[in-house]
Formats: sequence, structure tokens, C-alpha cells
Amino acid sequence: MNEKKLKIFFSGIGGSGLSAIAGFMAERGHTVAGSDRAFDNDLEHPLKKKLQASGISIMPQDGSGLDSTFDLAVFSTAVESDKPEALKAKELGIKTMTRPDYLAEITEAFDTIAVSGTSGKSTTSGMLAFLMERLGLEPNFIGGGRVVRFRSDKNPGNWRAGDSDRLVIEACESDGTIVNYRPQYSIILNLALDHHPVDETAEMFGTFIRNSHEKVILNADDEKLMELSGKGAVTFSINARSEYRPDKVEYGAFSTDFTLHGVEFTLSLPGRYNLYNALSCIAFLSYTGTPLDAIAEVLPEFDGIDRRFDIYLNDGKHLVIDDYAHNPHKIEALMETVKRLSGNVCYIFQPHGFGPTRLMKDEYINVFAENLRISDRLILLPIYYVGGTAAKDISSNDLADGINARNRSAFVIEDRKETMGMLDEYRTFVVFGARDESLADLAREIAERLTR
Repeated sequence: MNEKKLKIFFSGIGGSGLSAIAGFMAERGHTVAGSDRAFDNDLEHPLKKKLQASGISIMPQDGSGLDSTFDLAVFSTAVESDKPEALKAKELGIKTMTRPDYLAEITEAFDTIAVSGTSGKSTTSGMLAFLMERLGLEPNFIGGGRVVRFRSDKNPGNWRAGDSDRLVIEACESDGTIVNYRPQYSIILNLALDHHPVDETAEMFGTFIRNSHEKVILNADDEKLMELSGKGAVTFSINARSEYRPDKVEYGAFSTDFTLHGVEFTLSLPGRYNLYNALSCIAFLSYTGTPLDAIAEVLPEFDGIDRRFDIYLNDGKHLVIDDYAHNPHKIEALMETVKRLSGNVCYIFQPHGFGPTRLMKDEYINVFAENLRISDRLILLPIYYVGGTAAKDISSNDLADGINARNRSAFVIEDRKETMGMLDEYRTFVVFGARDESLADLAREIAERLTR
């Protein structure tokens, strides 16, 4: 594909979504520079090193990296309009765009497959890109999660530049911009409470479906989603009637075996939620012409996304897992899977953001009260706060009080080090929450302490 080569600046380049676009554009031959306050605070930040190795120039986030030679400045939605780089771009007359608007513009130049849903879209978009790569379909990929098999010294795993016109993206509804995507194909996994009330998300998904040019692939087990589908959708399911429903499913501790239309598949990930993710990929690939047996041959090779059921210890005595689960639907799926593995679990959860915690408070309390067993314990860390003007009128204590009122064990700790004094009490530890990369460090430290 011939395209004009641009010089682009990315402000907030350390974010998962913006780093993917920046890396993708750099790999396609554009001149890319960027900045991030996380990199200013940590000069040895591992993502900074990978971006630099991929040919991206990293500047201080003070406006000094911008000059009139740039064709475009792309801003993370977390970078406020009064920050130095935003003011500098305006002063120099440089065209500016937000990350989601720029991603929507990029998709217009490709035969785009957009993966959405309130849960599972990072894993599914990464899985689909990986399967397409292994099948020789040469996909392009801009994701929110880091595909383990795409990682290298120059790539954290959240982008890929291929030789085809096909582009797989993760289409997130959190900021409302999903309505601006006009993909050839869309996959929608589910519809539940997350960043917005369900009715608002349903309205956005309805527009997204209408904007899809070719086909929509939908989960037939999700009744709310099917109400939006209209006619002609390609469907997958585990329970309801659909075009891609397994005849037989066997859930293992860390994998899933299933049979679909007479073909045997093995998925190297556990849980019903990951089976849904895989079925959506199979439905798309099969509908667009890939034989099922070819998909079955490469599916076992996909071993996941960073911070999605990452196992830090599994020695027969202890199990330590780190996961990105952060909304009630994801948490329920995670706990459903973990309960099959252990009867004695310590869950360590960090809510993300004051606004989302306020919105989902009752659902958080319900999902924990219904899934914690008498033998389990929930430790709540303080709400993760990344700055801004959010009203701090809710805390993790509000969740703990509601859960304890339902006769389940939950309490709040202010200092993560306190968890190290509880390691003798439980066999399984599950650390989970969104955005905060240091949660993986906590899981790693727990695992190291348990092996001493």
C-alpha cells in the first residue's frame, strides 16, 4: 500500500493504545517521536526502551520535542488541553488529533476487522491477529493488549505491520468514539456494565453495527447483544443455537478442548470466557474462507496476552495469577475459572478510577458476594488514581462494607506489603485490576516469597 510518509508526534505515547499506533506507524516507515510523563519519571522504563529500539524518538513531555516540521500531533485522551505539548502544537499550527480519532482515520485505509465488547476484546483481537499471522494472511494489528507471541526487543506485542490490506483493531467503547469506526467486519463479544450504563453502551454498539460494511459476528448467548443484531449476523455461542456452537466442550485446569462441526480444537487458555473469544475468531476466519482444520492446527499455539491470567507460580502447592479483570463481568469470569482450580483463594483487587468504581459499586458488591466462598478472602487495595479532577467521594472501604454485609470476607489494606504477612494462610493468590502495571510486580513478589 502506497502512503505518504509523515512526521508524527505522539503525546502520552506510553499508553497501551497510543504506543500501538505509534509503533505501527513507525514500522510502516513514518518518522515518529513522542513523550510520556511515565518516561520522564523513569528514564529506564522498559516500554521506553522498546519504543526507542523500534526507531521512535522519545522526548521530555514539556513541549520541547515539538517543532514546525511535524505534520501531525496525536494526543492521548489522558493528556489535558492545557499541557505544554498541546499548547505548543496550537502555537505552531500543527494539526492535532486524539488517539481514537486518529485510529478511526487509519482504519479507513484498510480492510478493517474491529473487535469490541465490554469484556475480552484485547485477548480476542490479539488472538485473531496471531491466528491470521500463523495462517499466512499477513494481518496488520493495532491492539490494546500485548500479544505474548508478538513480543520482541523492539515491540511490546501490541502492534504488527503486515503485507496485506487487513487490519485487526481493538475498538473500545469507553470514550464513546466507537461510533466513528466504519470497519468492513466487526466482532462484538458481549454487552454488560463497564464504563457506561448498559443502555448507553447498547446504543453505541447499535451504531457500530450499522456502520459495519460487510458482516457482524455476534455472541448469540448474549441476549442484550442479540436484540441489536438485526438480520444477517454471523453468530457463535456455547449454549444458544448459532452457526458456530461447539458440539462438545471439556474445560481443563489451564486449557479447553472442544469439537466444532466435527473438528477437534485445543485452546491453551482456561475458562468459558476464553472459549467465547476463540469461537468469535473461528467464526470470522471460517466465514471468510479459512478451513476449520487449518484453524485447529494453529489455535493451540496462542498462549495469551500480557496480564491476562498470567501464571507466576504453579508448583503443585501454590498458584499465583495476575489478571487485568476490572469490571464485574470480567471478574465473574475470572473467579468462575479460579474456583475450579482451588478451594482456598486470596483475591487481591485494585479498583480502577473513582468514576468507574462509583458507577459499578453495586455490581462489584454483588459479583464478589456471589462468587467468594467461605474459604476465600478478598483484599481490596486503594482505588487506582492517575490524576485529573475526579471527585474522590468513594473508596475501597465502601466496597468492603457492602461485601461484608453479605457475609463474605473483604477488607482494605493501604500498604501492599501487608499482603506478605498472609502468605501462610492461602494456597492460591489472584492479583487483578486494570492499567496499573505494578500489580504484576506484586504477583511476582508473592510468587518469589512463596518459593523461598
